[in-house]
Amino acid sequence: MDPFLLSELDFIQSLQGGLGGLVSLFKGITFLGNEEFYLLIIPLLYWCVDAGLGLRIGVMLIFSNVFNSALKLAFHSPRPYWIDSTVRAFSSETSFGMPSGHAQNAASLWGLAAVKIRKTWFRWLAVLLILLIGLSRMVLGVHFPSDVLVGWGVGGLLLTAYLQLEKPVIRWFNGLNPSRQFTVALASSLVILLSGFLVLLGVSRWSLPPEWGQTALLAAPQDPINPLTLAPFFTVGGTWLGFLTGLILMLRSGGLMNVTGSPLQLSGRFLIGIAGVLVLYAGLGALFPREPEMVGYGFRFLRYSLIGFWISAAAPFLFLRLNLARRI
Repeated sequence: MDPFLLSELDFIQSLQGGLGGLVSLFKGITFLGNEEFYLLIIPLLYWCVDAGLGLRIGVMLIFSNVFNSALKLAFHSPRPYWIDSTVRAFSSETSFGMPSGHAQNAASLWGLAAVKIRKTWFRWLAVLLILLIGLSRMVLGVHFPSDVLVGWGVGGLLLTAYLQLEKPVIRWFNGLNPSRQFTVALASSLVILLSGFLVLLGVSRWSLPPEWGQTALLAAPQDPINPLTLAPFFTVGGTWLGFLTGLILMLRSGGLMNVTGSPLQLSGRFLIGIAGVLVLYAGLGALFPREPEMVGYGFRFLRYSLIGFWISAAAPFLFLRLNLARRI
């Protein structure tokens, strides 16, 4: 085994030996980078706190996940517990390891929030969370230190690019007529899917070492690994199409929803809206077939399109109809 890889494994084992008693705490910290957490926090921001910030965080999450999914396939590197049975898998993942999606999203999303909120205390909180989320992935045995460092680096680059491109892209998009905006939404969603096919084609001659799967199953028998998949691209492509289509409809029909309101209105929005998210996420997830593979991808794309559309438009339209909100 590569000496550098051995040193990283030693580091992880040292972390688990010293911090293993805090596994529950680190599972809680790592949840702050999970898909389920973002399905809660982004709607909360968009519906009840700051619509502009919610939109920006949502867009950043979508494109961070596109790059992360593509890079994972391109690097096709293992996770620690896939190659060393002495590493304890306090959590488990089915995708490749590098770069860490949790670390990348933490750097890009919490970094963007810190830039937009501009409060000193929040910026220190964001830095602390970025560091702790990365640390949690190593303590839980699902990432090497290099995975986390690369994740932070990619997240920082995406944040820099976003801050440079945000204003000119918004000006360009707002200058398009509605039909062209919808065309852009569909075309960009298809580009996301195409990028997945191209990257997977690029590693088609590479075979997953059988010992990775065997070692991973010893540590986490409930989660057999399946890293050579297009599922993340259909997830993100569908979410993007639904989210952007809904946003276009909201803007063209009178503007975004005003997030202010009484405590009863705010709580009503969040509870009704999140109930809809859960029905689409968990309900349709259990109902829609996953096999055969391409059929499963199609239903995944549809499910996440509905989730994105519900968050950006369907739920706000419902809130307006129920007098739980008003236009800006």
